Amino acid sequence: MSSGTSSSSNSGSQDPYSTLGIDSGASFDEIQKAKERCLLDVGDDPRAKAKIEASYDELLMVSLKERQLGKISNEAVSASRREESNVGALEDSSLLTRLKSFKLPNKDSSDKAFSPELSLPEGQGLTVRIAFGLLALILLMVSPKESIQIILSLSTLGLFVSQVRRGRKILPSLGWSVVLLSTGLILGGLLINMVSQSSILTTSLSKEHIEALPALFLLWLGSLLLA
Repeated sequence: MSSGTSSSSNSGSQDPYSTLGIDSGASFDEIQKAKERCLLDVGDDPRAKAKIEASYDELLMVSLKERQLGKISNEAVSASRREESNVGALEDSSLLTRLKSFKLPNKDSSDKAFSPELSLPEGQGLTVRIAFGLLALILLMVSPKESIQIILSLSTLGLFVSQVRRGRKILPSLGWSVVLLSTGLILGGLLINMVSQSSILTTSLSKEHIEALPALFLLWLGSLLLA
């Protein structure tokens, strides 16, 4: 009974070596080469691959255990260290890749989103903006003063859409549209104070028309230059 048990135990302990087709005294390099050769031999068979990988892992654990007990050769120690360093390098590389792909919010990039970037559009985009600007200016001149707010609102909306279409984010686009409109209205108020009452009466433009001109001009300029 005892010899049968011993024989069965020895057979089980030899199974990983048998799977890889090597002797029990094989070096670590030989085990690795045997694993690679067996994987090539079995092709795409998942069960065979799993068995080979399991046998290799079992022999690797045996080598590490023997190393802890001081029963392993210098060659196996060196090979085992190489294996550990390779695994560590892969883990470090994976971690480094994840760290590189993770980017903290950059204050400079957020500031850049709100800072003005001036550039003229090209081709048809420039032609369309010039045409709409001239149209808005003509409408402001000939429309009654009750329509001035509508013209300024449409011009502000046009500036907002122009910035979004050129790649600026929604919030900065909205902010710059409001800023230019407000600045233009303030300049228009100052312009009214500078113009004498007699000069206003001698022109065909009302006070509201003159006050809206700077705002319309700034909105038009913003649609041409803000990107």
